[in-house]
Amino acid sequence: MQSYPTWPNLASMMFALARGWPDKPMLRTYRDGAWVGITWGRFGRMAASCARNLRAAGVSAGDRVLLCMENRPEFPIAETALMAIRAVPVPSYTTNTVEDHAHLLRDSGARAAIVSTPALADKLRAAAAKAGGLDLLVVIDDADDQWRHIVGDQRPQDDIAAEASTIPPTALACLIYTSGTGGSPRGVMLPHRCVLSNCAGAFELVRPLRLKDEIYLSYLPLSHAYEHTVGQFFLLSLGTEVVYARGVEHLAADMLSVRPTILTAVPRVLEVIRARVLTQVAREKPGKQRLFQMAVSIGLKRVDKQRLTVMERLLDPILDRLVRAKVRARFGGRLVAAMSGGARLDPEVGRFFLSLGMCIMQGYGQTEAGPVISANPPDAIRIDTVGTPLRGVELRIAEDGEILVRGGLVMDGYWNRPRETEAVIRDGWLHTGDIGELDGGYLRITDRKKDMIVLSGGENVSPAKIEGMLMAETEIAQAVITGEGRSGLSALVVPAEGYDDVAVALAVNRTNLRLSVTERIRRHAVVPPFTIENGLLTPSQKIRRVLVMRANSEIVARLNQR
Repeated sequence: MQSYPTWPNLASMMFALARGWPDKPMLRTYRDGAWVGITWGRFGRMAASCARNLRAAGVSAGDRVLLCMENRPEFPIAETALMAIRAVPVPSYTTNTVEDHAHLLRDSGARAAIVSTPALADKLRAAAAKAGGLDLLVVIDDADDQWRHIVGDQRPQDDIAAEASTIPPTALACLIYTSGTGGSPRGVMLPHRCVLSNCAGAFELVRPLRLKDEIYLSYLPLSHAYEHTVGQFFLLSLGTEVVYARGVEHLAADMLSVRPTILTAVPRVLEVIRARVLTQVAREKPGKQRLFQMAVSIGLKRVDKQRLTVMERLLDPILDRLVRAKVRARFGGRLVAAMSGGARLDPEVGRFFLSLGMCIMQGYGQTEAGPVISANPPDAIRIDTVGTPLRGVELRIAEDGEILVRGGLVMDGYWNRPRETEAVIRDGWLHTGDIGELDGGYLRITDRKKDMIVLSGGENVSPAKIEGMLMAETEIAQAVITGEGRSGLSALVVPAEGYDDVAVALAVNRTNLRLSVTERIRRHAVVPPFTIENGLLTPSQKIRRVLVMRANSEIVARLNQR
C-alpha cells in the first residue's frame, strides 16, 4: 500500500472495507467456551441492518445514543450504524456507577442507549430515572431477541453505505467523555476528520513494520479514546483481525491463546509483567540468574547501539533462545510491536523489554486530539521520549513549557462548554495542559501543568517522574507523591503482591539515591490499592491523584506534620 486511502467519514470507511473484503476475518470474541469470529461481509450486513432498524425505532440524525458494553463485535456494529444515519454515539464505561451514567445522560442529552447485558440495563434505567428518562433502551443479551431482530436484515449494505457516503468529514462522529482524573467528565466532540487524521498519521508511523494480516488483542475499553481510534478503526483499516480479550483478569491467558502480533500495552501491564519476571528470576539458581543478567546486559548494548565484543556476538543468539524468547512467550511469542500509551512509561521499564528483543513504541496523546499526537517510530525508538509528532500534526512548546498542538486531529470542542473550549483552543492551537520539551524532533513529557508541585522553598517538582520511578521498583505497585507548599515530598505507596512494608521502605530508599535532594521522598505511608471499584483508578488505569489524596487525607496530614 503506497499511501493511506481517503474516505469522507468513518462509516463510509467501514462499509467500503466490508465491500472489498467480504470473506476476510474481521472480529473475534470468546463465547460458549470457544473463540468465534465474524467476517467483514457479515459485519457490513449487520451494521446496515442495525442502521435501518434503529432509525425505524426513532433514532434520528443528531440524536446522542449511549453505548455501554464490553469489548465485543456489537460495539463497532452499533457505532458504525449510528454514524451512518448521522446519530452521535456516546461510548460509556461498563464500570461507571449509576451517577456516572446519569451525568453522561444529562450532559449529552442522550435519550437512547444500547447496552450489552440486563445488569447494565438495570444501571441505565436507574440512571435514566435521575436524568429524565430514556425513549429507547436496547439490551443485546436480553432473552427477547431484540438485538437479533435489529441486526437480522440480510439485505446488502448498499443503501446505507450510499447514504453514509454523503456525510462530510467535518460532521460530528462521536462524543467521547474524558475519564476524568479530577472533576466531572467532559464530552469531547470528535468529528470524523479527527479520527481519520489520526489513522493517516499512524499509517505513516507504522509503515516500517510492513503490517499485513496481523492479529490484535483488544483489552482496553472501546469507550477509551485510544482504543476507540486504534483498535476500532485504524488497525481494522489495515486488514488486522481484532480479537476481543475476555477482560484484564484473563489477559495473560488470552495472550497465550490468541498469540497476537500487535498489542496495546499500558505502562501498568508492562510494569506488572516485568515485576513478575524479575521475581521469578530471583528464585532461580545463581547460574540461571547470571544468564538472565547477561541477556539483559547484551540486549541493552544493542539498544544503545554499542559495539558488542566477539564473545558477546557469539553468546547473543544463544541467550536469545534460552532467555529472551521465554519472556516474549508470555506475550504469545509472535509479537511484532506493542504501543505503550495512556500514562508515563518509566524508561527503565521500556529499556528492559527492548533489551529482550521486544518492539515497545511509547506514544502520547489525549482525547481532545483524536487522541494520538506523537509516537516512537518502530525503526528509531527513543524510549525516554514519546516519539515524534504524527504526520499532519503541528506541535510547538509555549514559553511556559506547555505543549501546543494544531491540525486535523484537534477536537471541535467540549459539548455545551464554550468557555472551556475557548480556554483550551486558542488561534487553532490545542493547549494540552502537559509540560514538555523537544529534543531532536522527539517529544519528552515532563509533567502535567496543573499537577506540578511547588514546595515551600519555591522549587517546582514533577510528581509524575517520581511516581514512575517508584512504580518501576518490583516491590511497589502504585504510588502518589504529595507535598504542595511543604518543605519536602511525601509518598502514598501501595505494595506489590507478596511484599511487606520493609521491602517497600528499601525500594523508596533505592529510588531516593537516583533523585536530586529536592526530589527525594522524606516520608511515605503504605495505603490500600487504588482500584476502579473504589474510584481511585480510571477505566484506562490512570491514578486519580486528587481523589487518592482526598481518600487518604488523614494520612497525608500526618505525613505533612512530621
